[in-house]
Amino acid sequence: MTIRVIICDELPVIADGLRTLLDAVPDIDVIGTTDNGMEAIVLTRTARPDVVVTDLNLRTISGLEMIRRLGKEDTPPNIVVFTASDADKTVSDVLHAGVSCLLGKDASPQELTTAIQAAAAGQTMLAPNIAQRLVTWFRERPEPQESVPCPEVTELTKREREVTRMVAQGMSTEEVASELVIGEATVRTHLYRVRTKLGVRDRAELVSLAYRSGLIHSAEHPFGDEDSEARLVLRAG
Repeated sequence: MTIRVIICDELPVIADGLRTLLDAVPDIDVIGTTDNGMEAIVLTRTARPDVVVTDLNLRTISGLEMIRRLGKEDTPPNIVVFTASDADKTVSDVLHAGVSCLLGKDASPQELTTAIQAAAAGQTMLAPNIAQRLVTWFRERPEPQESVPCPEVTELTKREREVTRMVAQGMSTEEVASELVIGEATVRTHLYRVRTKLGVRDRAELVSLAYRSGLIHSAEHPFGDEDSEARLVLRAG
């Protein structure tokens, strides 16, 4: 099966070079090139490529914005990002936007070809240095702990659970009160009742028990268990 590809790069010399390179690959057909993010969206809608190879620097709109918009299409194309930036924020933004493959501009012709083939097959491929950083990050994360049974959790009311969840996310009494449009005294009362029902002494213990019991899941907070609890201890002090 021939893989239909569109190439997007702000520099024509790079786009033309990629086209020459990929035209030599038997199962890849470059059907268009552009340096313009908006034009890339229109071209994708009309030509229906299997894969879009793009840099993040484009005219009119960025490559990242283009990717996000294409992701909302009824049949979004698979994306290979081919960029000089491998900063953590770039990697995070690109992966969260739904990109299939991410390569640096130091990638070899074979790596780019393999990435396009992988993207067309719905697979993922990352530049070796990015993959290594993600593996290192994963290994440094604490292993998920099994939930500790806590029957007392079932005694909490819906509002008490809500307050507990917000406190676990590091919000202060004032912030919780503002968010729920209630008085600070009411928030303190809810927290007192929660601590009494769960048998904990302070907010730090409350958050720890909430996570360990499964009342609050670490996935609900982008910083994870340890950071959430640490910030809460500072606020409670």
